[in-house]
Amino acid sequence: MDPERWRTFLTEQQERVRDRTRRLEAELKTLVRARRGESDDDEHDPEGETLSARWSMLAGLLESAREDEWQAERAMARLASGAYGVCDSCGRPIPFPQLEVRPFRERCVSCSV
Repeated sequence: MDPERWRTFLTEQQERVRDRTRRLEAELKTLVRARRGESDDDEHDPEGETLSARWSMLAGLLESAREDEWQAERAMARLASGAYGVCDSCGRPIPFPQLEVRPFRERCVSCSV
């Protein structure tokens, strides 16, 4: 495994995750501002979802994005220490195709089941 190749790849993935987090944070802030002063939970587009449902969905997506950010940071730390691409459970190398699909993976597929 070429560490520089993986560093570039992980950096790109990390930026995608950060961008997604920023977009979700901005969308949630916009929704919060739209809800400010509203007491009716059912304010919504009659053909769309309720604001409360949208808020809940965005909060869940944001939580997931923040978890992905944390995993990206851990992957970068593992790369720096030389442990990236090694299964935390069994110690065997994680196949490259698995890392390309899930770059923040800490365990091989066998140990993840």
